Amino acid sequence: MEGFALIKPNEEYVSQIKAYREEFRDCLDWMHGSGGLMQIADPEEWLRYVALCENPETVPDHKPSSSQFIYVRLADQKIVGMINIRHTHTEPFATWGGHVGYSVCPSERRKGYATQMLRAVLPECKKLGLDRVLLTAGDENVASVKTIVANGGVLEGRVMSPKHHVIVGRYWIEIE
Repeated sequence: MEGFALIKPNEEYVSQIKAYREEFRDCLDWMHGSGGLMQIADPEEWLRYVALCENPETVPDHKPSSSQFIYVRLADQKIVGMINIRHTHTEPFATWGGHVGYSVCPSERRKGYATQMLRAVLPECKKLGLDRVLLTAGDENVASVKTIVANGGVLEGRVMSPKHHVIVGRYWIEIE
């Protein structure tokens, strides 16, 4: 898919970040891979938070450092998705969260954006020194399972996610 870019969130996208958050809030769906955007209403505050999360020395709440990206359709500059890479594989994420989380704006789903976005972020994972990444998805989330498998994900097994109270499949993607 041409006409899309994986971009570090910045001030240029403040209104789009706000709209993305509001669409998820209105539909009451999970906003995975958004670096805590659901909990931080002010997009400018969120931008400061994700900047802190990039550095292991400044990441809040003893979480692993992470890289946040937005997936932008260049024709209209709309954020159609968000994706986050955890730099390290620490608990509890090592069990049920994985290295990569992502979401697609509810109004933009079923267009193949998640598959393309995940494919685009794998080279970023490689730059961070990751040769393989763990992703998790509940069996009921058929779209996410298909996205992971389409990008080379191989099921290792299943575990309970205490955060979401569902059984999730653990999928590994080898990065070439």
